[in-house]
Amino acid sequence: MDFADRTFLVSGATSGLGRATTLALLERGAKVVAADLTGEAPAGATFAPTDVTDSAQVKAAVDTAVELGGFAGAVSCAGIAAATKVLSKGEPHSLDVFLKVLQVNLAGTFNVARLAAKALSEGEAGPDGERGVIVNTASGAAYDGQIGQAAYSASKAGVVGMTLPMARELATHGIRVMAIAPGLFLTPMLEVLPHAARESLGQQVPFPARLGDPMEFADLVCHIIENRMLNGEVIRIDGSMRMAAR
Repeated sequence: MDFADRTFLVSGATSGLGRATTLALLERGAKVVAADLTGEAPAGATFAPTDVTDSAQVKAAVDTAVELGGFAGAVSCAGIAAATKVLSKGEPHSLDVFLKVLQVNLAGTFNVARLAAKALSEGEAGPDGERGVIVNTASGAAYDGQIGQAAYSASKAGVVGMTLPMARELATHGIRVMAIAPGLFLTPMLEVLPHAARESLGQQVPFPARLGDPMEFADLVCHIIENRMLNGEVIRIDGSMRMAAR
């Protein structure tokens, strides 16, 4: 799929992986609807205030992408993290916190995917029958979550688990579905750490021994969009890192 005259919706687009993805798409000539709760969208993108758990707001963002013309896909990067043990000082994990993480990371991702899929299915197919692509963000924690990541790991494992069934179902509409499972990337969650702490985390990556650059994630998103044979798969991008228990 080409980028020129194409429009993509990116959630979580004002920071971190979402912002990098928005910039990469714009650089390749695409139009982007930057969907996020707050923040400033990169120059050239159309900002759409969006809570991914709110169906009306997500539909409005999708409608904006359709109105811009050539709607071709959605990339879900919105997400939250929670570091909470199942038992901490004798107290159980807050169920509200667990459900909140699932609601944003899993239900929010599905909400964007389902509404984008409807709009894409109603669009014009290309010469090979392709109508669009959906790229969701999982995490290495879906496979080897650390202590305190029960909620986060469960939410991202859900993203992994729905990739293949969604791809199989939407294939009849010419829509591909992929997921990316990033490892440690230099996003706002890690930027607040002291330099020495970030360096220490980066040294845990076998090669290259550093934190990932968000643009490396964005480049993979763009490759997925371009490569029609990528469908129904989760790609780890983590320098072969496997997280320890702590």
